[in-house]
Amino acid sequence: MKTVSLSGSLRENVGKKDAKMHRKEFKVPCVMYGGKEQIHFVAGEKELMKIMHSPVVYIFNLKIAGKEHTTIVQDVQYHPVTDRMLHVDFMQILPEKPVIIGVPIKVIGTAPGVLRGGKLVKKMRKLAIKALVQHLPDEITVSIDSLDIGNTLKVSDLTLENVTFLDPASSVIVSVQTARAVVEEVVPGAEGAAATAAAPATGAKKA
Repeated sequence: MKTVSLSGSLRENVGKKDAKMHRKEFKVPCVMYGGKEQIHFVAGEKELMKIMHSPVVYIFNLKIAGKEHTTIVQDVQYHPVTDRMLHVDFMQILPEKPVIIGVPIKVIGTAPGVLRGGKLVKKMRKLAIKALVQHLPDEITVSIDSLDIGNTLKVSDLTLENVTFLDPASSVIVSVQTARAVVEEVVPGAEGAAATAAAPATGAKKA
């Protein structure tokens, strides 16, 4: 998995008032946990946004107060209206400790069902996995070369060395469906249509 460096500054105070002040200075309050103690710090909003808006999942090499920490992002809070980043949670990772993380799915190949008029439907964008940091992939590649109309690719169909998939095995990752529903029109039978017969005349014509 790709690594990116990020510098942070320790927060002298922790609280809403302090966090608000940092946001006015275009800094994002952050916390790192998973080690011996939690570390509260701030990082540049512009630098963070550039990384967070990328579809790539990174390992962060955090540089705080002269020390370096290997971490991953666990949670990001955004403002509901402005979409500005409000807070970021980082978790410290160690080489001997498995990491749980969501990894993007990359679909490759051409499904025969799509060539026959079917529609490719992607059900999942990420997969939850568990692995040691040295075995974390940048993405999970799935091939659709064998999918015909009506076929699905599930989590149970995947295998990746040194990686455990945490989503339910029955979860559908991608499928090929018919492009449109076929509606059969039922035509009523002849027995349903009543034939109208002319009634014979009952009166005789007088001379």
